[in-house]
This record gives sequence, C-alpha cells and structure tokens, in this order.
Amino acid sequence: MDKEKSIEQTFADLDQILERLEAADTSLEDSFVCYEAGMKLVKSLGEKIDKVEKQLIVLQESINGE
Repeated sequence: MDKEKSIEQTFADLDQILERLEAADTSLEDSFVCYEAGMKLVKSLGEKIDKVEKQLIVLQESINGE
C-alpha cells in the first residue's frame, strides 16, 4: 500500500518540476507534461492544506471548549 506523500515532499516534487520548466533545454512537449504534473501537485497540496486547516479548527474548538 502506497503511503500518501507529505506536504513537504509534495512541495519538493513541485520544486523539481519548476526547475525542469525553467531549464533552457526543456521542449514545449516536456513543458506541457511538467505543467500538467505541477497542476496536479498544486491541487493535491490544496487538498492537504485544507485537511490540516480543518484539523486545526477542530483542535482549537476542543481547546476552547466550544
């Protein structure tokens, strides 16, 4: 069973994609593949960050006794 990547690892993967996009020798086709992969990572990061934010809200409410 594959373990879900951490937020930090997902950011690292996105950083690698950005480096490939910025490389002068990256073809248009490779740029499109990188862009598509990057957008999937951005969506994944958004979902992960939303999940963490919801957990923080629940934690804060439990601390405040709400």
